[in-house]
Amino acid sequence: MATSGVTTETGRKPATQEKLAVCGGPQACKVKFPTWPIYGREEEEALARVVRSGTWGRLSGKEVERFEQRFAEYQGAKYGIAVVNGSVSLRIALMGIGIEAGDEVIVPPYTFLATATAVVEANAVPVFADIDPETFNLDPAAVEAAITPRTKAIIPVHVGGLAADVDALMAIAKRHNLFVIEDAAHAHGAEYKGRRVGALGHAGSFSFQASKNLTSGEGGIILTNDEELAERCRSIHNCGRLKGGAWYEHVVMGGNYRLSEFQGAVLNCQFDRLDAQATARDRNGAYLAARLEKIPGLHPQPRRFTGTRHAYHLFAMRYEAAAFGVPRQAFLKALNAEGVFAVAGYIVPLYAQPLFTQKNFGPYTGYRLSRPDLDYAKMICPNCERICREEGIWLVQNELLGTQQEMDQIAGAFSKLYDKRGDLQKFARQEQGSGA
Repeated sequence: MATSGVTTETGRKPATQEKLAVCGGPQACKVKFPTWPIYGREEEEALARVVRSGTWGRLSGKEVERFEQRFAEYQGAKYGIAVVNGSVSLRIALMGIGIEAGDEVIVPPYTFLATATAVVEANAVPVFADIDPETFNLDPAAVEAAITPRTKAIIPVHVGGLAADVDALMAIAKRHNLFVIEDAAHAHGAEYKGRRVGALGHAGSFSFQASKNLTSGEGGIILTNDEELAERCRSIHNCGRLKGGAWYEHVVMGGNYRLSEFQGAVLNCQFDRLDAQATARDRNGAYLAARLEKIPGLHPQPRRFTGTRHAYHLFAMRYEAAAFGVPRQAFLKALNAEGVFAVAGYIVPLYAQPLFTQKNFGPYTGYRLSRPDLDYAKMICPNCERICREEGIWLVQNELLGTQQEMDQIAGAFSKLYDKRGDLQKFARQEQGSGA
C-alpha cells in the first residue's frame, strides 16, 4: 500500500499504512543479511596448503607469524602475540604487566564476563566502575572514584567497536601510576582521534571468536608497543620459554597458549577482507545512526571525538520505552517480526552474575588479601543497571554489510513501529494479558 501524504507529529511521513508484521502485516525489512563468517576459495586453499606442508604448529610455521606482523601493523602496534582466545590474551597481558595476588583492576560491568574473569584468573580483584549511559563505555570519572592504593590497572572495553575515551583514561593512569589494557574484542579497525585502538594503552587484547569482525572460529592477540612487555607475554604464551633459550628451559609461569597454523592461515585470508568490511560497516552504521536518531526514543552511540572510526561489531543504542509506550521486550519482538534481527544485549550487569555475587572463584583467592569484605551483591552502577535492564538494544555486525538502500529498510522498520505505536501498544497489552 502506498504511503499517504499525511505527516506525523514529528514532521516525518508515516513509514507505512500497513499493519505491523507482528499483527499479521508484511515485513518492513526484507533484506537477506549476509551470513557470517564470509569465506571463499582462499580459505580452502590456505588450509589445504597448511595440511600439505606438514607444518601445523606455530613454532615451525609461518602463517601465525605473518598474521601477527600484519595485524599489529594495521592497528599501529610494534608487536603482536597471537593466542588461543581473547580471554587468554587479557590474562596474559595482566601477567605481563606484573599483576600480583590481591591487586585491583578496574573494569566495566557492561561487557562479556572474560573482561573480569581474566582478572580473577590472574588472582587479582575486579572492581567495577560505571559506564557512560550514552556510549556504554567506561566513565572516566567513575574510574577515578574507584581507585584505591591496591589498584594496578584499568581495562576499558571499546563496546560494540566504539572507542572509549582513551586519552582521559591514560591521563588518569599516568596520575596514579596504573597500566591500561584495552579490551578491543569488538574493535578490529576502530579508530580514536585518527589512531587505531589496541595500541593506545600499554597493551591491547583482541578476540577472533566466531562472531567477531575478524575470525578464525577461536583465537586472540595481544598488541603492545613495549618491547619488554611483548617479550614477557610471548614467553608466557610459550610455556615460559625465553627468546633464544633452550627448549627445556622454562623461566616464568606460562603455558601453551599458541595459535595453530590452521587458524593463522584462515586469519590471513580474513584479514585481506577486513578493511573493506570495516569501511562498509562504518559508512552504513553512520548512515543508519543518522536515520534512527531522528526517531523519538532512539539514541545510537554518539561519536564524541573527531577522527573516530566505529568498528560496529554491534550497532548499540539506547531505547526509551516512554516514546513508544511499550517495554523493550515487546518492542524487540515487534522489530524482529519486521525483519530486523535485534537483541537486548547484556541484560544483567556483570557484578550481578552468580559467579560474582557468590564469589565462586575456585582456587583464585587473591581477593581475600585486599578485599575480604568485598560484596558484589551490594554493588550498584546505576547507568549500567538501566542499560542492561531497560534500554540497551543491539544489531549485529553482518546487518551493516549491505547497501544504503538496505539500511533504509532497517530504518523503515523502526519508523514503522514508532508511527504505529498505538497498534504496538495494543500488541504489548495482548502479550501481557496472554502471559507471553
